[in-house]
Amino acid sequence: MSSKAVILIVDDEETIRFSIKEFLSGQGYEVIVAETCEQALEKINEFLPDLVLLDLRLPNMGGIELLEKIKTKDPNALIVVMTGFGSIDTAVEAMKIGAYDYLEKPFKTEHLKLIVEKALGTQALRREVLELRAQHWTFTDEPGGVIIGNSQQVKEVYNLIKQVAKSPSTTVLIQGESGTGKELVARAIHHLSSRKGGRFVDINCAALTESLLEAELFGYEKGSFTGAATTGKPGLFEVADKGTIFLDEIGEMGVTLQAKLLRILQERQFKRVGGINDIKIDVRVIASTNRNLEEEVESGNYRKDLYYRLKVLPIYVPPLRERKDDIMLLVKHFVHKFNNELKKNIHHIPPETERLLLEYTWPEIFAS
Repeated sequence: MSSKAVILIVDDEETIRFSIKEFLSGQGYEVIVAETCEQALEKINEFLPDLVLLDLRLPNMGGIELLEKIKTKDPNALIVVMTGFGSIDTAVEAMKIGAYDYLEKPFKTEHLKLIVEKALGTQALRREVLELRAQHWTFTDEPGGVIIGNSQQVKEVYNLIKQVAKSPSTTVLIQGESGTGKELVARAIHHLSSRKGGRFVDINCAALTESLLEAELFGYEKGSFTGAATTGKPGLFEVADKGTIFLDEIGEMGVTLQAKLLRILQERQFKRVGGINDIKIDVRVIASTNRNLEEEVESGNYRKDLYYRLKVLPIYVPPLRERKDDIMLLVKHFVHKFNNELKKNIHHIPPETERLLLEYTWPEIFAS
């Protein structure tokens, strides 16, 4: 643990203050002491300690009251309470208020050392998470409404998203390798636009056969094909009316469906499979692809007119190897995420591991 960590000991017994200070100073920490609650508040204002060791039995103001004052002032303050034998109930009460842990007197120095190391490790992780959050870009209060990155390349993507969101009807084409976060970009555009009150509907064009994809996108009338004998079904374009439809992996769409999509983009209307009536819609289309559509157009696999209809506002999402400044930011984000999910307390990334991550070439299949 870093020698710069500052620990405040609050105890009215001089011998305890002295012995704890001597031990922790010998462990490389900067240690300050206070014997009253008033002194403790002054020391906290002056030194901003990383950790407070707080005796619960103090004159004038009880330790519980002091704990409440500290947590009100700084909800992230890390406090370990010290309590005498037989006062465990009070310690439990303190932890409900916000104490990190407790030490029951008398305690062995080895136990003190372990508690302090664990607490300071947690505090270091908390502060790192706060720093990480400052480098996240949040576009909605919903879970997952965050894009992680602070590199110049990602900042340029942020700026493009904001600009594109101002044009709620214009088609957007998001290009980039698999795994670069194209759907996140699409969701950000939707949530920042005037269409955020409507639905965001997404579909992977590569996951379905052409006939199934057509039925999903445009819906179908009763009896239009086997399995549609009992009832018809609205398509995703109808469901997304007044909102946004995200067509992921648009490069996989067959030529027949490309023609139907082109008509929607041009006329803002379509017919269901087996239908005769035009259905008018007000939908923003955002498409994404990991293919080079210009090459697909040249090879005859993709309609040139559709390509240019889609690429009105293009956004390129760079792979991880092109934004290596974000690698450790992402690593720390996922360490924190899985610490919470798996009840772990990992807060140190070895320098060798960091070096390997930064030097790795990150081929397309593993791009962020």
